[in-house]
Amino acid sequence: MSETNIDKIPWRGAIISVQPRIRLMRSFDERSHTYLGYTLQLDGVIGNEKRVFIIAVGKGAHSNHQLRIGFIVSGMSLPVSDPRTETAEYYKTSRLKVIERSDPPQNTAPPYYMIPPFLEVYRERGHRRLDSRTYGSKCNTCIWGCLMPVEIIVDHWNPSNKKYRFETFCYGPKSCRLYRAGPTRKVPGRRGMIWEEEDWVDNEAVSHRGDDD
Repeated sequence: MSETNIDKIPWRGAIISVQPRIRLMRSFDERSHTYLGYTLQLDGVIGNEKRVFIIAVGKGAHSNHQLRIGFIVSGMSLPVSDPRTETAEYYKTSRLKVIERSDPPQNTAPPYYMIPPFLEVYRERGHRRLDSRTYGSKCNTCIWGCLMPVEIIVDHWNPSNKKYRFETFCYGPKSCRLYRAGPTRKVPGRRGMIWEEEDWVDNEAVSHRGDDD
């Protein structure tokens, strides 16, 4: 099936969160990030279904529209081809339109609902691991929360040997009262070896920021 607008599914809904769309590659004690754009969690209609759903959009779309919680938007998207590598259900979005703009909640405490920054800001800030339960209950609408699909190369000598999972991270202020680190992350390697990503990795990643930055 060709990926034309005819094949795409129309949708419309109210934005209930905007977060960065970042993919994480792990290979034992090494990691790298791919900054792809943003995910929109929407309460609305996709195709003929009325429900909450998640759409991926490019960084250009967010730059043009300054998307944030409360906006009513519409567009067309394709179902993702490999759910192991995406946190969104739909991607390759086109015909994105802001139907109604509204002011977000005027909160000065977390979770934070202002317009999310450019992806370069997330890259510069760095992240700490975030407890998955805390993310699910308190941080999945915050602009600083991020659910990442993780691709793990288990064996350097056999790159096709991969595992997939999802991990949650926080790019927000180190002083956030909602933050919980959760257990350390363990990465499988060849011949049954395990790398444990200890606290110093997080501390180093955000060491350039003050507590309230």
